[in-house]
Amino acid sequence: MKFGIHNPSWLFGTDPSGVFDAVKTKAQWAEEHGFTWFSVMDHLIQIPNVGAPDEAFMEGWTILTALAAVTQRIRLATLVSSVHYRNPAHLAKIAAGVDQISRGRLTFGIGAGWFETEYRQYGWEFPPRPAVRIQQMEEAVRLVLALWTEKRTTFQGKYFKAQDAILEPKPVQKPHPPIMIGGGGEQLTLRAVARLAEACNVGGTPDVVRHKFEVLRRHCEAERREYDEIERTNVISFVLAHDETALAAKRRNLAVPEHFYGFAGTVSQVTDLIGQYRDAGVQLLISSAYKNDAETLELLAADVMPGFVR
Repeated sequence: MKFGIHNPSWLFGTDPSGVFDAVKTKAQWAEEHGFTWFSVMDHLIQIPNVGAPDEAFMEGWTILTALAAVTQRIRLATLVSSVHYRNPAHLAKIAAGVDQISRGRLTFGIGAGWFETEYRQYGWEFPPRPAVRIQQMEEAVRLVLALWTEKRTTFQGKYFKAQDAILEPKPVQKPHPPIMIGGGGEQLTLRAVARLAEACNVGGTPDVVRHKFEVLRRHCEAERREYDEIERTNVISFVLAHDETALAAKRRNLAVPEHFYGFAGTVSQVTDLIGQYRDAGVQLLISSAYKNDAETLELLAADVMPGFVR
């Protein structure tokens, strides 16, 4: 089992000018402590459950580009990019640049989009039907793949197009950077994974995740795709402490909500939970630390991961 860090919050102190130095330090620390993945969200404002909408928030692909230049081994990704936030041909160009700068460490995370408030604020059209957004995502991935692998690309889709387009230099990874499709929709999203992706990302309890993987397996069978070709990942937020006394104190200090969307637990409790995710089929567990709590990640690296990493 592999481990990654997701960075959904940009609150590292009171001075926004120090945000990049803080996330750079975090990514470099992750690289040196056994994590194989570092991802950021692709939003323009903070999402519910993570923080306030008006708090500082960095643009995801800008951050990935900068991190690509100051890390050496760790895989970098957005978790995940909305299909609507950039013209997909332009996004293919941006992503190819990140893969070049990182020397082949990009995973291309993409999804169908969901945060309607953000769409309204930034003037993007939000197709109300999920099926339409997922169709747009699939078409966008096909266009991106064409631009990454063809000398010139002419593409005429229902939603997107390109005319004799040049994308040079191509990504470092051959035949192309791995595609990760985020989401657990059973009828359409997981079918899109089976059709187009090298990785999936789903959330939920271990039982929910196990079920989603079973659905993905059935889609793979229908699409004549090898299930084991797809890396199975999960994302979860942790609050981690040595013991119950320390955990209670940390919950108070961090003002962890009673109905926390992630998991607050001791080292032994988190170890047990991660074992359940491993048994459910998770190959890469991507975790975030609530409010960037440094001790949560330190305990994860020192006391939990050694029992799972070969």
